[in-house]
Amino acid sequence: MNRQKEISREKHHDSIAVEKITADFYSRVNKTGLTGHILRRFRTVIYDFYRKNAREQLPWRNTDDPYHILVSEIMLQQTQIERVLQKYPLLIKKYPDFQSLSGASLRQLYAVWQGMGYNRRALALKKIAGTVMDAPYYGRLPSSVEELVQFPGIGRATACAVASFAFHEPVVFIETNIRRVFIHFFFPGKDTVSDREILPLVEKSLDGRDPRNWYYALMDYGSMLRKLTLNPNRKSAGYKKQPPFAGSNRQLRGRMLKLLMEHSILSRRDLTRKLVMPADTVGEIADQLCREGFIKKSRNTYRMV
Repeated sequence: MNRQKEISREKHHDSIAVEKITADFYSRVNKTGLTGHILRRFRTVIYDFYRKNAREQLPWRNTDDPYHILVSEIMLQQTQIERVLQKYPLLIKKYPDFQSLSGASLRQLYAVWQGMGYNRRALALKKIAGTVMDAPYYGRLPSSVEELVQFPGIGRATACAVASFAFHEPVVFIETNIRRVFIHFFFPGKDTVSDREILPLVEKSLDGRDPRNWYYALMDYGSMLRKLTLNPNRKSAGYKKQPPFAGSNRQLRGRMLKLLMEHSILSRRDLTRKLVMPADTVGEIADQLCREGFIKKSRNTYRMV
């Protein structure tokens, strides 16, 4: 109980400190507008926090290896960081580079990935590894954002993150925590904020000499804001509340893949019985997984690729 009270006091103290910093920033902006001095002040606030509170326990921050950073970025898509911290070291240990991952069976990879959700990402990682091992890359991940977005499972934000964190490229991008920081500091009185409005501010405030640590600092400040204040991302024009997982198509797909990982081959009847689902639903989901490359069908049986 005493520890809980202590944590509550610490959170209250941090919240007051953030409120003071934010009020001072709003006051400066109201007096002068968005000047170079204001942007420098903004960077100072973010870096001051980062120096004291950097999340140094995140293992992908302690490497420049493009493969390791790519794996972390794919894993972090739509997944809580606590879960990634459990799975990332296991995957890196079993598949330490593009070559080992490209040679893995999907069944082996999924055994490590299980519990992460959004299984398309595991399939995308394997496909990326295979592409990187072939010409013209020969085992080297490209640093160009325009090349990276051509790979499966890599959108523009992920491509920019990899370019910034692995290759120190001063590219401009937004992700959840970064968006939260800019909405908090620059759009206090606005209910709906689009990324189009935020991007010019990200570009103007970018630390071109050290983009990697600047983005890490923004992300850590954004993570702190999520814990201390009402989530500013609710003001984002693209904000969507994540639908429930229970009973979703995503859950059913995961259950089917888990069964096929545990058993070499299962018939449609076996799947219907074990999943306690209508045969038509089982068939639809199995067909989806076949089209996406997760499983193969032979007559009336299914197996992992």
